[in-house]
Amino acid sequence: MAGNGDSTRAIFFALGANLSIAIAKGVAAFVTGSGAMLAETVHSFADCGNQLLLLLGIRQARRPVSPEYPLGYGRAIYFWSFLVAVMLFSVGGMFSVYEGVHKLQHPEPLEQWWWAAGVLVFAIVAEGISMRACLHEVAKVRGERSLWEWFRESRQAELVVIFGEDLAALAGLVLALVAVGLSVVTGNPLWDALGTIGIGLLLIVIAVLVAIEVKAMLIGQSVDPLLQARIRAFLEARPEIAALLHLITLQQGDEVLVSIHARMHEEADGRLMLRQIDAIEHALKAEFPMVRWSFFEPEGSAQ
Repeated sequence: MAGNGDSTRAIFFALGANLSIAIAKGVAAFVTGSGAMLAETVHSFADCGNQLLLLLGIRQARRPVSPEYPLGYGRAIYFWSFLVAVMLFSVGGMFSVYEGVHKLQHPEPLEQWWWAAGVLVFAIVAEGISMRACLHEVAKVRGERSLWEWFRESRQAELVVIFGEDLAALAGLVLALVAVGLSVVTGNPLWDALGTIGIGLLLIVIAVLVAIEVKAMLIGQSVDPLLQARIRAFLEARPEIAALLHLITLQQGDEVLVSIHARMHEEADGRLMLRQIDAIEHALKAEFPMVRWSFFEPEGSAQ
């Protein structure tokens, strides 16, 4: 929400893909008895619930300001995004590891494995479409940064979560397909159990990485470094400002708070200085529509 990426579009793509995949996986898991497939079924249904939580978070974050919440509800999306990361860790990751260990202790041969293979191929295609939609939105805001750099620096919590979910889903599906294939080729169900455990560990790692990033936003981060640099350059180029002494930005969901401490050229005429500050703030909000609040602390010229 902190940039130009339409995270809602990416969420709906992911929701549609995961719902269709979850149903298909559930049928295949029942027919084949595959632990890896069952883990993927739970993962996909959990993802559906996660995306509904993200949509709820976006809706809450758009509530208007109130006397009790003078800066609005923008950070609500961070809470729901963090909750999604916790669910991805517990419902997805921990359950998959548990199911894999259970299969190790009580191995069962795969039945009608072609069901599992067909559903997994379908799921990989569907998740690929969802991932493509997510990457399209990410490309709008990441600039020249790598995906890892964008992931670490983004302030768009819901887009970070969807990216992490889609990445985990695609990698998990490929791992499940490999596990089913090895079980069929070798006739050893051990591979299916190991694939299930591998999917769980993958989900746990990605969930922890997502949680770390969202936690930073929840505590209170500045805006995306690229946006911070643009705001700084804009203020330093203003003719009314002699020196930008300090700049504080704070991301509030899809809105931004800016605090400016600057030395002004004008010091003799207080009324003129106030008009110049008003002009700067109006120009700032016109250039950066996401800036909702601005606080300006002026200093006179040092001359």
